[in-house]
Amino acid sequence: MRLDKFLADAGIGTRSEVKNAIRKKLVTVNAQIVTDPGMAVKDSDDICYRSEPVGAAKAQYIMMHKPAGCVCATKDAGKTVLDYFPEKDRKKLFPVGRLDKDTEGLLLLTDDGMFAHNLMSPRKHVDKTYYFEAEGILLADAKEQIAEGIDIGDEKPTAPAVLEIVTCDETARSVTGHLTICEGRYHQVKRMMAKMGVTVTYLKRMSIGDVVLDETLEKGQYRSLTQEEYDRLTSGGK
Repeated sequence: MRLDKFLADAGIGTRSEVKNAIRKKLVTVNAQIVTDPGMAVKDSDDICYRSEPVGAAKAQYIMMHKPAGCVCATKDAGKTVLDYFPEKDRKKLFPVGRLDKDTEGLLLLTDDGMFAHNLMSPRKHVDKTYYFEAEGILLADAKEQIAEGIDIGDEKPTAPAVLEIVTCDETARSVTGHLTICEGRYHQVKRMMAKMGVTVTYLKRMSIGDVVLDETLEKGQYRSLTQEEYDRLTSGGK
């Protein structure tokens, strides 16, 4: 890794700021003053700024209770999930996958690209469970159809999923339940439920893999994943 990137990632400053610091001879590598920002360094090198040791930045793994009204993007004309974070974290963090603007619930953010790729890759088949509220009358065989996979207008049917009904009131024309899918298609839950005869009016993601949303987190709040949660996500557990 380049020395200036190492220092910037460690929080010393922006790339331009750390380049200036390096040229001013404020940085040493293995006790030697360095003036080349592009010098290649390793985590094992002894790197100091103003005589203070600088450690490699640790990757961040964040659980957030996403509120409705913000988008899962690093930049947008409207409000994004990163607007809930301090400025220093917005430069590195990015959401792992997406939730619709009006969807609430569990969202993961990280600065580790491989972590994000492994969770979102269709080949990994990581389960994601959503709680939904909907209007309409559900098809009698909705569970069976969804378990087999249904046509929602894409090139191929959805992968087998699990529908659990919590309440179903035909008189009030309302239904609530959980839908567990292992894909991440555009508006997938809403489109699947529409095929089953109902219109989703509220949607909240409850879990990813074997990690469940911490309900002590208010909407817009976040915390680091515990080591156990990280291990569950990276071991392929569901």
